[in-house]
Amino acid sequence: MITRSMISIIGAVALASALAGCGTPSRQQVGIGTGAVVGGVAGHAITGGSTLGTVGGAAAGGLIGNEVSKKK
Repeated sequence: MITRSMISIIGAVALASALAGCGTPSRQQVGIGTGAVVGGVAGHAITGGSTLGTVGGAAAGGLIGNEVSKKK
């Protein structure tokens, strides 16, 4: 039986593989992606696995990653 965590891992690997063929990402795209991943993990951990917390954390992390990666 496939567990939820296995499905999540398989989905993440499939998404990463699909995006890997898109070319070289810009610095801002990397910042947004990294921020979204870190924010999603943090939101998941803080809210105890709540979907809303995970999505909210990913959105907030993406916004923060966007601002941090902008050229000054």
